[in-house]
Amino acid sequence: MFNVIEELKETKKPPKHIADFSLKERKEFAKELGIPGFRADQVSRHWFANLNNDFSSWTDLPNEERNQIAAKLTPQLLTEKKLQKADQGNTVKTLWQLYDGLFVESVLMHYPNRTTICISSQAGCGMACPFCATGQLGLKRNLSAAEIVSQVQLGSIYAATGQLPDGPSRLSNIVFMGMGEPLANFKAVVQSIHAIHELPPNGLGISARNITVSTVGLVPKINELAKIGLPVRLAVSLHAPKDELRNTLVPVNQRYPIKDVLNASWNYAQIIGRRVSIEYALIKEINDQKIHAQQLAKLLKGKDVHVNLIPLNPTPGSKWTASAKKDESNFVTILQDSEIAVTVRDTRGREIDGACGQLAATAN
Repeated sequence: MFNVIEELKETKKPPKHIADFSLKERKEFAKELGIPGFRADQVSRHWFANLNNDFSSWTDLPNEERNQIAAKLTPQLLTEKKLQKADQGNTVKTLWQLYDGLFVESVLMHYPNRTTICISSQAGCGMACPFCATGQLGLKRNLSAAEIVSQVQLGSIYAATGQLPDGPSRLSNIVFMGMGEPLANFKAVVQSIHAIHELPPNGLGISARNITVSTVGLVPKINELAKIGLPVRLAVSLHAPKDELRNTLVPVNQRYPIKDVLNASWNYAQIIGRRVSIEYALIKEINDQKIHAQQLAKLLKGKDVHVNLIPLNPTPGSKWTASAKKDESNFVTILQDSEIAVTVRDTRGREIDGACGQLAATAN
């Protein structure tokens, strides 16, 4: 069976960027490039604190060296290739081209009380979930920490500069629910979380409690994340209440079965002190019947958990479709009767293939 957590052997890696390092490490990085260490602090203030990518305005850097210093410490890692809007401009999907020609996507979603960005951690995905467009691509490569953080920094700029319908806003929530399995790119994802949540100029200053990391259930990495102690929310993509069905819907279940995944999740919740989210895509006549809801309720009853039910979003070539509204309603009622918190997720961005499970990073 495929090795889901082994890092890819890459022949060429993305250029290094200050977002790949802690503040102290940035100074050493600068020195290695022949740049005085204190310049890393100056550049960090511009890039993290001021959300500024305009080198010409970095006037605290010497004029004759400004562009060279900036380009070495903050090389451009993402190039916008396509921007699509939905929901009256409140949902914005961006197709980014990476340095090596690969593509990833991020989705910015503005609500009355928050602005959230859904970000990618890998180009493609190796989990091969058959109902997910990204899973059908296969894994191309892991993203670097800076490639992940750059999605957030550029999303923050978009929101802060008033390009959303309600005018300037602050990016408040981060969800690692874009392309890829975050915990299969563990080191870069953890570094990116530090760079996202630490206060400027160390990072972007977005609370770790407003960051959600999704996983199909890589048990050793869930345990490792718990040991690190970052107070991020864990979201487990369960999608089935029994191993036989989950083996089909989430193939990695053959390695990490439901019991092990949930035990690791409850352990994470106890250590971190955060309620676990259970993600469950409702697929017509596959996992959406009363028996499935009853089985799921039995698994989760008495746990500090919130279930996000996701109406299956259409993907090219998929043989499955979303549940009937009656089955969806019955599913919700059964969970509520067991005193389990449950929400049916809205289908933001469906018409631009920007909803859950639809990201395929196609340039067409």
